[in-house]
Amino acid sequence: MATLGVHSKKHKVTVVGSGNWGSAIAKIVAENTKAHADLFQEEVQMWVFEEEITVPRTSKHYDAGSKFSTEPHKLTKLINHFHENVKYLPGIALPSNLIANPSLQHSVHDSTILIFNLPHQFIGGLCDQMKDHIIPYARGVSCIKGVSVDSEDVRLFSESIGEKLGIYCGALSGANIANEVAQEKFSETTIAYDPPPMDSRNPTPQATTPKGTTPQSSQLDLSAINEHKDTRGKTSKVKLIIPPPELPPIDHSLLKLLFHRPYFHVQVVSDVAGVSLGGALKNIVAIATGFVAGLGWGDNAKAAVMRVGLLEMVKFGKMFFSNSVHTGTFTEESAGVADLITSCSGGRNYRCAKMSVERKVSIGEVEKEELNGQMLQGTSTAKDVYEFLKARGKDDEFPLLVGTYRILQGEAKVEDLPDLMVGK
Repeated sequence: MATLGVHSKKHKVTVVGSGNWGSAIAKIVAENTKAHADLFQEEVQMWVFEEEITVPRTSKHYDAGSKFSTEPHKLTKLINHFHENVKYLPGIALPSNLIANPSLQHSVHDSTILIFNLPHQFIGGLCDQMKDHIIPYARGVSCIKGVSVDSEDVRLFSESIGEKLGIYCGALSGANIANEVAQEKFSETTIAYDPPPMDSRNPTPQATTPKGTTPQSSQLDLSAINEHKDTRGKTSKVKLIIPPPELPPIDHSLLKLLFHRPYFHVQVVSDVAGVSLGGALKNIVAIATGFVAGLGWGDNAKAAVMRVGLLEMVKFGKMFFSNSVHTGTFTEESAGVADLITSCSGGRNYRCAKMSVERKVSIGEVEKEELNGQMLQGTSTAKDVYEFLKARGKDDEFPLLVGTYRILQGEAKVEDLPDLMVGK
């Protein structure tokens, strides 16, 4: 287990993002930096996209005689005053050592661990603003679910961040509904982190990874001191800077101390691609499950769709990330089967697909009526995955993923799904 021991410096942690999930993760991290003050600086910075709001009437902090409730104030000021994100995570007390900061550059200054939790479309622009202001040997964890897919490639958000900033970045994903986590209702998550070889003065034990796997850091030649492999087994374009020995190594045990809580259990693995793919592909399966639920076909039908969906998720990962993906990530971890079950039981992709069948309207119409301007990830991911598979002549090998896309396009009926799942 990581301890300060001979290490004379502590890690400074910043959370980049402060929405619903960002604030919930920041709460966890700030609780743990305080609990492990031998390893981490207590104060955690949380970057907030600044806006002005008044305290809502529904808030316990509402006071008709207070300027906070009658005049707009900066969101960062409200968070730091009430120790609550009254807009995005109302009713949840945040630790006093969590500091909301409207300056991205100031919030990441001197931070050795960066946690990214924001909408994926903002990754590029924010990384451009950050890259000249971070410590070159910083390391990251992306809490942004999913992957970027087009006809040309599948890209992990963690690797996009790493390439933009010149750092190594892992990923966190799992069956994690933000409000339930923030309310300290028991849940699990999976962190995928394959420590670069220069970080591993004490390589992570094999037992902390899925069965039969060994961390990259235990396999690679330490003489390649600033090189590391990406999730496809190729030498990464990023030339990493070695963290100073005064800092505790950022390995599996340290990350578990940073994220694990009695109500939020953490398993750390090395399969970054598998964890990231699980967060994307499960949304397509959730739409298919919602379709059969909308027909009233019952739990047997939903279970059948989830079974086939899980098999296709594994197959996709093994086919396109054969150097790093492990079946156990999908079948044993929260980021795989548990997140799939949650998404296929009540997630927004499932609910909107179910309502579209019940109302006999397109899923796009339901999306407009029910999501207040937010977009479903499953519909866009289904299109992107189809185009990626079609470009490689592999569309016949994933009948459920492709069949769901065909239904969304109006090329097939929901009632056809059992036959579509079988394939040719």
